[in-house]
Amino acid sequence: MTTTTTGLVLQCAGLSDRGLKRGHNEDSLSVVPDMGLFIVADGMGGHNAGEVASRQAIESIVEFLRRVEGEDFTWPFPPDPNRTPSENRISTSIKLANRDVCNLSLEHQEYSGMGTTLVTLMMDPESSRAILAHVGDSRAYLLRNGALNQLTLDHSWVSEQLQKNIITPEEAKNHRWKNVITRALGNKLEVDVDVISHDVQAGDVFMLCSDGLSGMVDDRELEKIILDHTDLEDAIRAMIRAANASGGLDNITIILVRFVPDMERANDDTS
Repeated sequence: MTTTTTGLVLQCAGLSDRGLKRGHNEDSLSVVPDMGLFIVADGMGGHNAGEVASRQAIESIVEFLRRVEGEDFTWPFPPDPNRTPSENRISTSIKLANRDVCNLSLEHQEYSGMGTTLVTLMMDPESSRAILAHVGDSRAYLLRNGALNQLTLDHSWVSEQLQKNIITPEEAKNHRWKNVITRALGNKLEVDVDVISHDVQAGDVFMLCSDGLSGMVDDRELEKIILDHTDLEDAIRAMIRAANASGGLDNITIILVRFVPDMERANDDTS
């Protein structure tokens, strides 16, 4: 558990499953409660290269954020003046991870063409807001007041056509290009990172997941599963079972982060 400056305790759990159809698991995840940092990466590429890409991306992000934690540093990329220092830190870490994946692919022929999607949640130590950053179609959701809502927009052909009202949600479900990703780490040396920040309330549950979950289980079913389980790991296992029951066509990776009142602090305040 980690206590935020807003007097909330952060609870978390994360699991990954190979699914039923893939020969190995190319997803990676990282749960770092002391940093308030959570990452899901969905690797792509033959000969286990997807696993290499997703693992490298996460290692690069964690290493960079550890190195600059609480310190001023020289920006390897120009900071965005419209973003907070913490938002720029997470964006920069992902851009550096992208370069590391690209360089690894160039250095090793067997890794040529590998890449990974990625979604992160990082608590802003200055404001205790949740910063979400992503590239690709790995998603972030928020369960608040009993309703689960998707926070990120997929970087995929189908999602972009939906946003432009060119295709309908029904057409998107079975479109032959529904798995075409328009943005990922490892494709080119420069990558755009979407970053949003959210306030945090008691009872909030943030979910990060690969498309092996979101592509197999309806959002309303995911909502019900989270509401039906008080234990976060039990909820994740139930979602993995649901994804596999629907075919388990891809690797499945999930992180849940819940915020509850810090009762010890509350008792100190009232004593």
